Amino acid sequence: MKKKTIVPKNYQSSLSVYDTQKAIGLTKHWFEEALTGSLKLKRVSAPLFVDTTSGLNDNLNGVERPVQFDVPALDTPAEVVHSLAKWKRTALKQYDFHVGNGIYTDMNAIRRDEELDNLHSIYVDQWDWERVISREQRNLDYLKQTVQQIVNAIIETSSRLHTKYPSLSIELDSNVSFITTQELENLYPDFNDKERELAYVKEHPTTFIMQIGDKLLSGKPHDGRSPDYDDWQLNGDLLFWHEPLQTAVEISSMGIRVDETSLKEQLEKANATDRLKYPYHQQILANELPLTIGGGIGQSRMCMLLLEKAHIGEVQVSLWDEETIEACRGTINLL
Repeated sequence: MKKKTIVPKNYQSSLSVYDTQKAIGLTKHWFEEALTGSLKLKRVSAPLFVDTTSGLNDNLNGVERPVQFDVPALDTPAEVVHSLAKWKRTALKQYDFHVGNGIYTDMNAIRRDEELDNLHSIYVDQWDWERVISREQRNLDYLKQTVQQIVNAIIETSSRLHTKYPSLSIELDSNVSFITTQELENLYPDFNDKERELAYVKEHPTTFIMQIGDKLLSGKPHDGRSPDYDDWQLNGDLLFWHEPLQTAVEISSMGIRVDETSLKEQLEKANATDRLKYPYHQQILANELPLTIGGGIGQSRMCMLLLEKAHIGEVQVSLWDEETIEACRGTINLL
């Protein structure tokens, strides 16, 4: 049986537990500065939970169960958000944001069905951001330009951490390799999606994999993606090579959002046209919501990458099974 937790040979954290805590705060502060300055984002407050009947929650791959609870005072069911992909677009309209400006927020969530390993936890923390765009900007060139801005912000943050903590040795590549999921399948036809990512990112340490969600020529999608927020032709995942674990680490999932045409097409492909009954979807069909680009950027994942950590539990507090705790004992300091 494959072990959940990998402890790299001769692994030793570059930072003490105390310095790690301080470095986490600096990482988040410096990255927010770099990102918001580049993308013209304003900080806003965001919900931890939404009305189950609103259609605002992210369905992710369609199989993850949200944490639900009843609210007697409101006589309505509620559920903890999976992400804020849909809520942010609605917020941009309510706050009267215009083309070229956007919002970001801290998103905290519980993903109860997540499998636990070095990179995954049931606790999710990320920067969720969204920016208003014009219809002319709904293209791959604009998507790539935005990806490069995010990569630049990550590298700027890494550089500042190097200055503060000389023991950190990570060097990120600013040259982003852009590749579509179909091109990946063509390169590695006998691999599954994760094996393809690993093989490609090992040779291209900063990679953006585009066009996730639709079926490939093999008849299978590269990975699952909800049909009602990203346009499957204009989205992707940002991955970096993580030296301590010798693996590809996804830092961000993002994309240009669906318009009225792509929404209908993707819901039909996903056999999910029943979602058109929700107010959020009706607003898109009626062109009542702004056209946007947005995504989520993992906070703990980024701290893992930039602080050279081998387990996500070194940079966040969560719940772990006994197998994980025992594997890490004496080597990896889980918070």
